[in-house]
Amino acid sequence: MASVIVVGGGPAGLSAALFTAKNGLDTTVFDTDETWMHKAHLFNYPGIGSIGGSEFMGVARQQADDFGVDRQQGAEVTDVEDGDGGFTVTADGEEHEADYLVLATGADRSLAGDLGCATDDDGVIEVGVEMETSVADAYATGAMVRAEEWQAVIAAGDGAAAALNILSKEKGEHYHDFDVPADATETFGAMADDEA
Repeated sequence: MASVIVVGGGPAGLSAALFTAKNGLDTTVFDTDETWMHKAHLFNYPGIGSIGGSEFMGVARQQADDFGVDRQQGAEVTDVEDGDGGFTVTADGEEHEADYLVLATGADRSLAGDLGCATDDDGVIEVGVEMETSVADAYATGAMVRAEEWQAVIAAGDGAAAALNILSKEKGEHYHDFDVPADATETFGAMADDEA
């Protein structure tokens, strides 16, 4: 099974982790819990009328946990390296390896810089629509790839795009994560039918 390390536990990181874990990839998130979401209140996130940022983070974390994401809460990543066939991430003095790396560290682009990811003239990490950087199998999301467009909904979409590209690579064809009501019953059992 392929492995994914996500650095950052805000909307972009948790979205990427949710998609990869839900689809069978071994996924770990390193999260210092310094997300801007704790200062936010969401009125502009589709499907949510009004929710505090910290409350939103609690829901998103629980959703990731439900699909088996290994969340390393409070762990700070200090180094990332691109090696033969994968990445080595150092967090709290310990090394962790993965096949894919998703950087979701807000406006902090230092780890992407250490990895050698290409940037534009303003220091913004360059990616395509799939969110892959110039370093193969390394992805950047959210504020790392945008000068001033720092919205939770945009960041979450970036994380999903990165995850879907990883899944497409793993499956050898363009992959769609599209669920139907029967999937909820299969995943969550009768409880899903009761909530519907």
